[in-house]
Amino acid sequence: MANVAVVGAQWGDEGKGKIVDWLSERADVIVRFQGGHNAGHTLVIDGEVYKLSLLPSGILRPGKLSVIGNGVVLDPWALVAEIGRLCERGVEVSAENLAIAENVPLILPLHQDLDRIREQAAGRAAIGTTGRGIGPAYEDKVGRRSVRLGDLSDDATLESRLDRLLAHHDALRRGLGAAPIDRADLAERLREIAPQVLPYARPVWEDLDARRRAGERILFEGAQGALLDVDFGTYPFVTSSNTLAGMASTGTGMGPGAIQFVLGIVKAYTTRVGAGPFPTELDDEIGRHLAQVGHEKGTVTGRDRRCGWFDAALVRQTCTTSGVRGIALTKLDVLDGLDELKICTGYEIDGRRVDHLPMAAEQQTRVVPIYETIAGWSESTAGARSWADLPGEAVKYVRRIEELIRCPVALLSTSPEREDTILVTDPFAD
Repeated sequence: MANVAVVGAQWGDEGKGKIVDWLSERADVIVRFQGGHNAGHTLVIDGEVYKLSLLPSGILRPGKLSVIGNGVVLDPWALVAEIGRLCERGVEVSAENLAIAENVPLILPLHQDLDRIREQAAGRAAIGTTGRGIGPAYEDKVGRRSVRLGDLSDDATLESRLDRLLAHHDALRRGLGAAPIDRADLAERLREIAPQVLPYARPVWEDLDARRRAGERILFEGAQGALLDVDFGTYPFVTSSNTLAGMASTGTGMGPGAIQFVLGIVKAYTTRVGAGPFPTELDDEIGRHLAQVGHEKGTVTGRDRRCGWFDAALVRQTCTTSGVRGIALTKLDVLDGLDELKICTGYEIDGRRVDHLPMAAEQQTRVVPIYETIAGWSESTAGARSWADLPGEAVKYVRRIEELIRCPVALLSTSPEREDTILVTDPFAD
């Protein structure tokens, strides 16, 4: 049986939460491998809506182990609050079904402060971060000054980490006109939160290896989308981590050979939150229709999502960079009732045709999408659970997407409900 990595193949918000939840029924272990509480997953189970930020989607499945890997940056206060909200709704969360990598870097209040100070100072040049401290926390990770979860278990180590961390941040804050960090208060807050999060800490790479050797199936859950990858996304309007499938290995401590199938989640149109290039964006009635029918607001931030036609050129690129073997196509039902649909097949820039988005940010703003127009459908696809339930034109649309992105559809989602899913290829049956 295969182990499966699930990644977003656009700018995030593709519907990963539902797909991961649906797949988690077939998995034994569900692992989150990057990002932080800036990413959100919305799941609808028996009419109940659950919104998760840090916890893997598998936490809602009894009998499964959920893991937060070392590639995540963890806000311990946000984690405790999220666990509390779930427990209030009758969801059990304990060290029996949740494990957190002991070497996961922590997001501290000073990271959130820095995030907001920088965005305010940038003015019109602001990137549009969520202000949750994700970027500054990753900066400290690569700068080798993070406080990590396991450090909370040893007071001498924690003090040493704070020495190095504050030497950097206090100097930085002075340059930005902000007051220095209250070290005593920060240390006290960390000691207070430690007993609530340390019970989950362990060397998860060891647990995952043991479970893989025992033949258990592991599902690796990414956050955000490939176009927000710090290397291959629309830089600098990206997140601060690698969102591609390769991060599933380094973000958990498992070798790349442990992952046999990469599933890319793809929305049947395109959306984006925040600033940055968006070649197929629709600032018209159709764009507003997609936003309204698709309920396009960010799970975590509540920000409106920008909407546009499906961009096959971008998805073709992300399927390559993540090694996607099959896609899960979501929100097909949002296109119901449109007379005609357009798919971007490539771009023109300065009269020259290109088949992928240029790397240079200035060139990205000048690309003109090349569209192919195909017929829409009037019938409803909502709730369809087999190909026979789909209108013929909807099937043609799906098949044309497969051709253009050079990757087959493995799953088709037709509503937020868990069971409204058409299975074409089981990713676990490799």
